[in-house]
Amino acid sequence: MGKAGQALKQVLETYDISQSQLAAGLGVERPIVFRWYHEKIDPTAETVAEIVKALNKINQSAANDFIQVYLGDLILFRNPIMNQDLPLSDKVNVTVLSQIFNNITNSYKYLYFISILDILKRRNFDTLSPLSFREIIVEMLANAWYPHNYFKLSFGQQDQIANKLDALELEITEPILKFRDTDKKLLRTAINNQNLDDIVISINRYVSYRLIRPFFAQETRGLKDYNVNPTIINLANNQADTKKPLYCFNSEDQKNCNAIILHPDWIQYLEENYTIVRGWASWEWLNYMQQRNPSTPNVVNKLFMPQERDSLGNQTKYWKTILEHREIECIYSKIKLNKNEISLDHYLPWSFVAHDQLWNLIPTTKSVNSSKSNNLPSEVYLGDFVSLQHLGLTIYKQNVSQAKWLNDIESFVAELKVDQPDDLLNLEILMNVYTKTIQPLISLATLQGFSPDWIYV
Repeated sequence: MGKAGQALKQVLETYDISQSQLAAGLGVERPIVFRWYHEKIDPTAETVAEIVKALNKINQSAANDFIQVYLGDLILFRNPIMNQDLPLSDKVNVTVLSQIFNNITNSYKYLYFISILDILKRRNFDTLSPLSFREIIVEMLANAWYPHNYFKLSFGQQDQIANKLDALELEITEPILKFRDTDKKLLRTAINNQNLDDIVISINRYVSYRLIRPFFAQETRGLKDYNVNPTIINLANNQADTKKPLYCFNSEDQKNCNAIILHPDWIQYLEENYTIVRGWASWEWLNYMQQRNPSTPNVVNKLFMPQERDSLGNQTKYWKTILEHREIECIYSKIKLNKNEISLDHYLPWSFVAHDQLWNLIPTTKSVNSSKSNNLPSEVYLGDFVSLQHLGLTIYKQNVSQAKWLNDIESFVAELKVDQPDDLLNLEILMNVYTKTIQPLISLATLQGFSPDWIYV
C-alpha cells in the first residue's frame, strides 16, 4: 500500500506504542488504525498531520521518526505539527535562512530555493561556478511540470508559474511520462530548448532578490518597492563577507545581473545538511500547495516526480480470479475479455487519485486503456462500472476464503464508507456509495483540468 501505513507500522513497533493508544489519541476506532498498520488502506495526507500530532503527545521522537520515514526527504521544520530546528552553524546565520518563506503569496520562492538545492547537488556542491538565472528557472519549470501538467494541481490565483508552463511547446517523451527521467534531464532539456527570454525576465523580476531580503530586513525596511531590488544587490555584493547572505550577484547593476554566486560557507552548510534543508523546503512547499488544493487527494505524492509506478500484480490476480469463473465484457468497448490479456483501467485517472486501490480499478483491453489515458469517463459508464464491480465482488467472495475476501476488499470498505463488508454485495447500496464518491471527484478533477466525458469510439 502507501508510505504512511509502512511508516506507521515501523514507528509503532520501534517505540512500543499500541494501536489502541494511537486510536485514543486520534479519537477514532481502533479498527481504523489496524487497517493503516497492516497497510490495507492508507491515511490521507490530511490525516497524516493528525497522526503526527497524536504521536507527538505520546512520544515526540516517534512523531519525528514517523515523518522522516513517511516523507523521506520531506523532513519537518518549525510548523504547527512539530518544533524542530534546522541544524545551527557557527559560520552562517541559519535563523535568517529559516525566514525566507515568510509572507508567501506564490510558489516562486519555494521552487527557486528547491531548484538551487537540486542544481548544487547535481554539481556535487561546486563552490566556484555561478548559477545563471536561466539555469535556475529551467529547474523551477521542471520542478513545477509534474504537479501542474501531469497532476493538475493549482499553484494559487496569484501564481503565474502554470501560465509560464502552458506557454511552452514541449515535446514530452515517454520516459518523462513513465517517471523514468529520474534526474529530470530530458524534461530540463525540453524546457531549455524553448525561447525562455521573456519567461526568465518575468519570473526573475523579484524572486532572485526578494528571496534573500531577510538577510537585509533592517536595511530594506520602509523602502519604496522599486528601490528594494537594487538595494539588495548592492548590500549582497558589498557585505558578502560580513553579512554572509545565501548568495550575491554577478553584477552591481540589475540590468546586467544574470547569475547568483552562492557563498562558500552556505554551500558547505547545504552540503552537510542537504537532506534536512531539502526536506524543510519541501515540507513548506507541501503546506503551501495543500492549502491551495484542499480537496485534492494525495497532494504529498504529486509535488515531485514520483518513482516508477508500483506493479499491479495483486490487483491483476484479483480480476483474473474473477475471470476464471465468469466471462466479462469491457464496459467501454463491449469486447469479451481474455484473462491473460487484460489491462487494468483506473476509472478515475491515476494522475488524479495517485493510488492503485481496487475500488477504482476494472479490467479492459490494452488498446482501450491506452485510448482512455488520463481522461475522465462519461457518466454513461458509471452504471456499468458499478455493476462490474458488484459482479467482481460477488464472484470473488464465492471463490476465496473469508479471510482473503476481507483482506482484499478493505479499500472498498474504507473509501466507499460502507457500514459492513457484505454491504458491498448489495447492488443498490453499492450504486449509492459509488455515486456519492465518484461524482464529486469527477467534478473536482474537471475543475483541475482533466478532460471530462470521455467515450470510447
